[in-house]
Amino acid sequence: MLTPFSMFILASLLGLAAGYFFSQRILKAKLEEIERKRDSILEETKREVKEYKERIEKETKEALKKEREEIAALYQKKEEELKREERELREKEFSLRELKRELEAREHNLARRERDYETKERTLKIKAERLDQLIREANERLIRIAGIDEKEAKKEIMKHLEEKVKIESAQMFKEIRDSAIRSAEAEAREIILQAIQRCAAEQTQDSTVVVISLPSEELKGRIIGREGRNIRTFENLTGVEVIIDDTPGVITLSSFDPMRRSIAQLAMEKLIADGRIHPGRIEEVIEAAKKEITLTVEKEGEACALEMGLVGIHPKLLSYIGKMRFRTSYGQNLLLHSKEVANLAGIMASELHLDPQTARRAGILHDIGKVAEGRQEGSHAQIGAAIAREFNEDEIIVNAIASHHEEVPFTNPYSFLVAAADSISGSRPGVRRESYETYIKRVMKLEEIASSIPGVEKAYAIQAGREVRVLVDPEKVSDNEIAAILEKIIEEYEKEIKFPGQIKVAVIREKKAIGFAH
Repeated sequence: MLTPFSMFILASLLGLAAGYFFSQRILKAKLEEIERKRDSILEETKREVKEYKERIEKETKEALKKEREEIAALYQKKEEELKREERELREKEFSLRELKRELEAREHNLARRERDYETKERTLKIKAERLDQLIREANERLIRIAGIDEKEAKKEIMKHLEEKVKIESAQMFKEIRDSAIRSAEAEAREIILQAIQRCAAEQTQDSTVVVISLPSEELKGRIIGREGRNIRTFENLTGVEVIIDDTPGVITLSSFDPMRRSIAQLAMEKLIADGRIHPGRIEEVIEAAKKEITLTVEKEGEACALEMGLVGIHPKLLSYIGKMRFRTSYGQNLLLHSKEVANLAGIMASELHLDPQTARRAGILHDIGKVAEGRQEGSHAQIGAAIAREFNEDEIIVNAIASHHEEVPFTNPYSFLVAAADSISGSRPGVRRESYETYIKRVMKLEEIASSIPGVEKAYAIQAGREVRVLVDPEKVSDNEIAAILEKIIEEYEKEIKFPGQIKVAVIREKKAIGFAH
């Protein structure tokens, strides 16, 4: 029989065995759980690695594709640039060949003239030697025949020869002057034609109205506002007339001032896009539009100076240049006209071996007097010269501006070039326009001036006022008097009428004899 102690020992051993067995079961279960988690983590890791690998491959392919496209675009751009540069080089090469041929022709002409002068010089030398010989022979004969001394004979001969030399010198001077005038005219005509061909700038004619599209018809009522307060506020602040009629989907802004018209157009488009249209909002939008146009003016001036290659121009002058973008003269945009004058003057200056940059500077500034608000004293040429002098422009530039309408004398070659370029730019057909009333008044003035000259029977202005045909009374005017009447008409036109380009005047004297045979 077991003692209590033995039973305790046996129970302890059984407890230990049971504990060991259960701990082994628990440990095995935990190991299996750990192995399952490990396998799950491995699977998850493999899947993530695979997904990451696929994403990296996809992103790499897209990056490579994008880089290939960028490289292809860059290659195409470079190829286009190379082609453009190649075209420019071919054009420059052609221009250089033309210039070379022109220079060779000029050298040939100069060599020919030099040979002619040398021949004339030799001829004159031979004639002078022959003249000395004749003088000596005549002197000896006079002494023998008249019995006078040598001093008196020389005096008589010299008096006779002096008169003869004066006549011959006058004839020679006339021939040389006529030849020089013909050569100068031909050279000037060639230079002007080259300048016009190389500077065939397009010109635009600004309209006095702007048409703005509306997304819906109800906006017309909102633009007008209650009792017309919105439209009145807009017109008062911009100085532009707003025309709202039955035309579907549009309104019209009308003003002869392109600057105001541009501000009004920008403000109206913003109001339409915003949808809030009332007097307070209108005032805010117009103020913002004015600031935006002011920035545009400054940018236009800087861009123009950069395009013309001009440096050192005062910022205020750049502002004046930018304002020309919003000004017109006879319908011709003032900035485009000034650019064309600058290019023409620069080309002609290069042909005459003058500084093209100075010519372009004078050309771009020649009409700044037309955009000078608040300066009413004098013509636009005088106002522009005063502005240029105020901002320390060279006196060459100042005189070119002041004299481009021949109001003051020319003092340098650049003034002639700017005046010529201004006439060329303004007189090309279709560049400028004028209203019907102005056109009628100008044509009537042309006919009236010509008809007021004594002896003129009728006068007709044709070719849009660029030609006038004058018929004189053959009973009162002889053929010799036609030239005097022509000069008188031209003088009156230049004094009384301001016009671009030139007016051709033809004076006609025609006498008819009519009879009847019975």
